[in-house]
This record gives sequence, C-alpha cells and structure tokens, in this order.
Amino acid sequence: MIFKRFSPLAGTSRRARLLAVTSGLVTAVALAAPSAVAAPAPEAKATASQLADASSAVLEADVAGTAWYTDAKTGKIVVTADSTVSKAELAEVKSALADSKADLTVNRTAGKFTPLIAGGEAITTGGSRCSLGFNVTVGGVAHALTAGHCTNISASWSIGTRTGTSFPTNDYGIIRHSNPSAADGRVYLYNGTYRDITGAANASVGQSVQRSGSTTGLRGGSVTGLNATVNYGSSGIVYGMIQTNVCAEPGDSGGALFSGNTALGLTSGGSGNCSSGGTTFYQPVTEALSVYGATII
Repeated sequence: MIFKRFSPLAGTSRRARLLAVTSGLVTAVALAAPSAVAAPAPEAKATASQLADASSAVLEADVAGTAWYTDAKTGKIVVTADSTVSKAELAEVKSALADSKADLTVNRTAGKFTPLIAGGEAITTGGSRCSLGFNVTVGGVAHALTAGHCTNISASWSIGTRTGTSFPTNDYGIIRHSNPSAADGRVYLYNGTYRDITGAANASVGQSVQRSGSTTGLRGGSVTGLNATVNYGSSGIVYGMIQTNVCAEPGDSGGALFSGNTALGLTSGGSGNCSSGGTTFYQPVTEALSVYGATII
C-alpha cells in the first residue's frame, strides 16, 4: 500500500503508527484469505422427476438409432447413438436437453440398432429364426418365452402356437408348446452342457451376465444400464430395457439372458456383432412372467 505523503523526516511516533496500521492490514488480509479461496458448493444432482423429464425430452426428439437410460445415483442421462445417427441429429438430442438439470453423457457404438431376426433354424416360422428364451408354465401348461418382435411375425412356430405377443413398447411373446415333454427348464451353453435356471430376478448395473442364442451361442459381459429406452426407427420404440455390452447377432433374438441360475431377460436387439463387439438390449423377464402369470420351469 503506498502513502504518498510519507517521508523519512517523519517522527518516530508517526512511523510506529504507520507500522501498526500496515501490520493490521496484513493481519486482516491473512485472516480473510481462507474465505477468498473457499471452494464453491457442489451443484445438486438431478432429482427423479428431473431425470424423468430429461428422458421424455430425448423421446420427443425422436431420433432413430438412439438409446438412453437415467442414473439416479449420478444424476446423469446416458445416451448411446448408433452409426446411423448424424452429427445434426445428435445435436437435436443435445438441444432437447439444453434446459435439463441432468448431466448428459453421450456414447457412440458401431453398427445399427435393430431387432435381431434372421432366416434359419432354432425356433422358426417361415423364413425367420429366433431363439427360445426360457421355458415356463402357465396354469400348469408348458410354454416358451421369446422376443415379441419375433412372435409378431406369425402365430405358428416350429415349437407350437403363439398365445401372446407385445412389441413395440415391450418386447416379449409367449408360445404354447405343442410337445410339452420337450420343455426343458435349462439353458443350453453351446458346449454340450446346460445350466439349470431356478428362478428369475431383476438385473443390476455392473452385474456379470451371460446370453445364449442360436446364432452366436454363449456370450458374456456385464449390465451397463437399466430402464433403457431404445428407438429402433421404423420398427418402433421399446422401454424399460436392460442395456449390456454382451454381443449378439441376428437370430439371437428372444434368447436367454441370465446370471448363474437366475433368469434376467430376453434378447431384444442392438448393434455390432460378435467379431467387433457391440451394445445389446434385453426385455426384463420378470415383466413377461408377471404379465402372463408364468413360472420358470
């Protein structure tokens, strides 16, 4: 601090007073320093209703090839875009969330999000092939659960007759076995062995899982998100899906997602393949069991 009128000719008492004032200023500054550098208060995470609003905003943007879920623990909305989504379309999604309180994370994945259907064998109808998920009983009668986008194709299947289907919005269907004795409560592991399935449960993020399908056999990975919404474009939109990093290919649709001896889901669709990897989505099996009043065999 500069005192323009200070002079070496000043008396001792004035010098002392000046030193006292200067010392006091330094002390005051030193005491004030902590508040000057205090860290700002962290921003509050998005609430459940704010996350729901964010999810609705992405849905209204209606960009085919996108999938998303919200994470209450982090206050984030996580959007995954397949290779068909342009920069302009991704900008539309971001714009839809411009006023959102939710933090946005955007991931890219190779390939195109599609329901996984192929011509061939396994459970078949006409020239289409899907995979059986889990065998169940409904009122003591043997049935099989698979994907709804499969059972939408036809009422008549190689293993029996369709008795229920739901796609889009959901992705599950049920077929009554024409040969009840063939209904096995196990899942084939494609190595000559089977896994007993003793019950069903909801998946959890980070959970290690396996998937069995008629095209690519047994594959494994982990759950990356829950309650995901997937926009399959012209095929429709599905909600409440399990998102994973397990690969899948056409024909694996409807196949079993499980962890240990517990049924978790039915393969819906995704992108990529089992050479390069990809992102896949599954219909929670607990919902299908509840809707049809079914029990795992």
